[in-house]
Amino acid sequence: MDEKFKYQMLGRLQSDCEYFLGNGHRCDKHLWAGNPADQIKEMKKIYNEVSEKPEWLTLEQIEDFEKKMVKQLDKSQTA
Repeated sequence: MDEKFKYQMLGRLQSDCEYFLGNGHRCDKHLWAGNPADQIKEMKKIYNEVSEKPEWLTLEQIEDFEKKMVKQLDKSQTA
């Protein structure tokens, strides 16, 4: 994967997360990876691979998506 593609992919994954949390009604079919845990895993992987970090996405933002998408999902499944 070249750098340009990685940035584009990060943008796509970020957009998926935003939609999932909003108008997507937390439906896994709206995520590129098919589920929140794999989506976050892929975002972290690509983020760590790019040599120059994007200005529009930070690791903290990815971790915030993780808290909202994965950890809340875990709580709702155990309740």
